[in-house]
Amino acid sequence: MPPSQNAPASPGTPRRLSGPILGILLMMLGIFLFSVNDALGKWLVGTYSVSMVLLFRSIAALVLLAPFIHRDGGFAGLLAAPKPLLQLTRVMLATIEVGCFYWAVRSLPLADVMTYYLAGPIYVAALSATVLKERIDRQRWIAILIGFIGVVFVLKPSAASLTPPALVAIAGSMIFSVLMIVTRQLRGTKDSTLLAFSTTAAMTAGAVTAPFAWVMPGLRDFALLSLVGIVALVASLCVNRSLKLAPASVVVPYQYTMILWAVLFGWLFFGDGLKWNVIVGAAIIVASGLFIFLREQRDARAKPGETVAEEVGQTMSAQP
Repeated sequence: MPPSQNAPASPGTPRRLSGPILGILLMMLGIFLFSVNDALGKWLVGTYSVSMVLLFRSIAALVLLAPFIHRDGGFAGLLAAPKPLLQLTRVMLATIEVGCFYWAVRSLPLADVMTYYLAGPIYVAALSATVLKERIDRQRWIAILIGFIGVVFVLKPSAASLTPPALVAIAGSMIFSVLMIVTRQLRGTKDSTLLAFSTTAAMTAGAVTAPFAWVMPGLRDFALLSLVGIVALVASLCVNRSLKLAPASVVVPYQYTMILWAVLFGWLFFGDGLKWNVIVGAAIIVASGLFIFLREQRDARAKPGETVAEEVGQTMSAQP
């Protein structure tokens, strides 16, 4: 007689994880891998140019992407992607943003740079109102302004703190926000297509500029340069799968664990100390971002549609 569907599993039978639980675990794994990727990138740009890091990471990612690109129609499928001008805009923004990130972490602590990037959803909410003319209620505008105060806490504006790396980090986080808005307009495009375009653009930019600052890597560094692309791609796949297994309201808040990993890796591998203004600023930014996220989830239940929080996750999953 077949076992009853309601019967409890026997002690020796492994239980399958539910969708939301597996989604949370995959999101946490993806964020951890993105953080490993960022730490590796920071270590590598201490020796190699940003161009070389872009070149090697992109080649490695494209090799792994090849089966997915083939599955989705190959080169012909890429050429058939919708909204080509918007696709071009997106890959240009993605390439500049990644370059800004690596240039900034060369000089700044990981935690500082990641805190600027955590303000992305706050910038997106502001841009949605000013650029897309979407309605933002008063409570969210207050959260946006408080989030900007958090950024000011981290930056601690002064002649000494307004350094080129800090300004580049802020510029990169703002470009990342515009990138999220553009990605929103391309939500019908397959993930493999978005990844292929952004990776190819980064590889091209690296190939054109790397010869001007070329340093021949040893075998170990060659492996690490390639590993950056592999880790980022696996992280992207984890985040993307997470968003398909569980509601955004369940998994997106776990993206804020990135700041914890940035603090830990910065302390362990780069001797970065933790500054009070970064702690306060990060707390303000996370609180503001979560408030905006929860308000959008409430509105989404009343009016179905994709939220900014989902766009953040999807944009991350399309960033090798």
